[in-house]
Amino acid sequence: MTENAAAIHSRRELANAVRFLAVDAVEKAKSGHPGAPMGMADIAEVLWRDHLKHSPANPAWADRDRFVLSNGHASMLIYALLHLSGYDLSIDDLKNFRQLGSKTAGHPEVGHTPGVETTTGPLGQGLANAVGMALTEKLLSQQFNRPGFPVVDHRSWVFLGDGCLMEGISHEVCSLAGVWGLDKLVCFYDDNGISIDGHVEGWFRDDTAARFVAYGWNVIGPIDGHDAAAIDDAICAAKIGNGKPTMIICRTTIGWGSPNKAGSHDVHGAPLGGDENAATRQALGWSHAPFEVPENVRQAWNGRAAGATVESGWQEMFGRYRAAFPELAGEFERRMQGGLPNDWSAIRQQVLDQAAARQGGVATRKSSQNCLDLLVDRIPELLGGSADLTGSNLTASKTSRPWHTATADQVPNYISYGVREFGMTAIMNGVALHRGLVPYGGTFAVFSDYARNAIRMSALMKQRVVHVLTHDSIGLGEDGPTHQPIEHAASLRLIPGLDLWRPCDELETAVAWTLSLERNDGPSALMLSRQNLPQFSAATSKVEDIGRGGYILVDSEEPLQAVIIATGSEVSLAMLAHAELTKQGVSVRVVSMPCTRRFDRQSAAWKKHVLPTEVCRIAIEAGHPDLWRKYVGLDGEVLGIETFGESGPAPSLYEHFGLSAEHLVQTVLRTIASSGGNDGDF
Repeated sequence: MTENAAAIHSRRELANAVRFLAVDAVEKAKSGHPGAPMGMADIAEVLWRDHLKHSPANPAWADRDRFVLSNGHASMLIYALLHLSGYDLSIDDLKNFRQLGSKTAGHPEVGHTPGVETTTGPLGQGLANAVGMALTEKLLSQQFNRPGFPVVDHRSWVFLGDGCLMEGISHEVCSLAGVWGLDKLVCFYDDNGISIDGHVEGWFRDDTAARFVAYGWNVIGPIDGHDAAAIDDAICAAKIGNGKPTMIICRTTIGWGSPNKAGSHDVHGAPLGGDENAATRQALGWSHAPFEVPENVRQAWNGRAAGATVESGWQEMFGRYRAAFPELAGEFERRMQGGLPNDWSAIRQQVLDQAAARQGGVATRKSSQNCLDLLVDRIPELLGGSADLTGSNLTASKTSRPWHTATADQVPNYISYGVREFGMTAIMNGVALHRGLVPYGGTFAVFSDYARNAIRMSALMKQRVVHVLTHDSIGLGEDGPTHQPIEHAASLRLIPGLDLWRPCDELETAVAWTLSLERNDGPSALMLSRQNLPQFSAATSKVEDIGRGGYILVDSEEPLQAVIIATGSEVSLAMLAHAELTKQGVSVRVVSMPCTRRFDRQSAAWKKHVLPTEVCRIAIEAGHPDLWRKYVGLDGEVLGIETFGESGPAPSLYEHFGLSAEHLVQTVLRTIASSGGNDGDF
């Protein structure tokens, strides 16, 4: 065997270790996707062994490369790579693939498996997350690097397939990556021509190379995705960057090595089966038992020593950086750890005091901007943005520095994402996952539908992302039913782990902002009004109560006869009704509930204190009523909207839909008269 042939044979054996760990795990689980791992194993071997900068002993090392498996159904590919490279993922973990409680879930999950950077599965979103990671690397490098001290200097590598490129989100985020010149973003397109329904030419005939050239990317290939030398050459060329992200188009065979199933959709999402498994082992000369990897192959794969060397070199440099720039080093470490500034308590109090002093009618979208004027100035890690609605969402502050207008000596802290709600939200997830920046982004509440799956993913991944959703109801008026959210608040409240805030005034908005930033275990969404709202909670003594999600805004000195629960702009209607009912001698409490999920997390004692079970309850919100029924019980009433909106001035719309103080008063009186108690429970 010639030296070159021996090298090829050695690389192929290393790649086969990945192939057969994937094959064996899927076979044992009787579930999974072996085809993509078998087809991409050669690409993975070259990247992970020769180019990926990582430290298996420390998956959280700040300057590691980020690797994203956007085609997350190929999860056994990354699990095999992590196991072989020396991460804390044992052979028993691989044997437990797709089983309850295992580290090797059906799709990769961040925070669940060491070395997994993001949760992937919904196609295209991993690619979007990687764009966010590369964006963050670029911004942090501008802020923290100094001559001779490249403390932020890493790449984001992405594996993706046909499905990722068919999803529309790929257009949104790849267009932006080209505009931003993210030259440390490198993608490998697994161009195998197969998806679940079969050969893709029946539904996917894009000229992918031309498409990415048009985005402003470098395009390399097509190359033979099973030729290690060609793969290595392509990666070396991609590292040159020249101010552009890179797409490497790799022609591969799905299920490579399988004599009877390679190149077909039969190997996409099902085990090979016993006979084909044996035939594949024979065809590739892999004589080892399931889950058995020869020691020489293991040693060749183990990346712990090399990773420790690379990381220690960076740590030595960072020590010199700390000596030369102590404040920058401390700031970098704080931000990568996810902590807020040391003077956060003072910042928070300033925001709350400003809000409590506000007088007169103010739209909560403006209240939000008032908060941001203080927050952005004092919290340098905030990265704002909007999906082409900055002037409507009011997400830019006095000290925002938009990317497209920032000067050479400025580090941008605001992104105009264009009309790309889904792409914006998934990119923000990637920013949060990278660490170092805290993203927030705005759109109209009704267009959260476009972004919903990425909002869901930020909740699933428990990432600190703030979604600013303005024009929260029929109160936006003349734009009509296409722009008026009806079911959106109720729908978003159903997402586990998402705190949805619908504040009634500036202080509630300020509390929502501060708690959203303090939260480090999930996202928040702020649904904000277009129309001006009066100030009701303006006393800092109420801050703690507001933070509980639901509290007594105004009470009655007499024994209670009813409780009105309201949120957002409808709190003003509840207060008007309270005044009228008080005149009539009816004792009523008004409860403002800006965040139902936070209220639900309170103690039973607090919930009973706010909503006593022996008193009838009436809820009002300019949206779908169903969620409120759990708070009012079977004997209670809900004033809401179960149809789409209408076009017209906001006051006319509220009257049209029965959302008025007069109607609320009548409903309270009727409910008191007919109620024999309340069986609501929590």
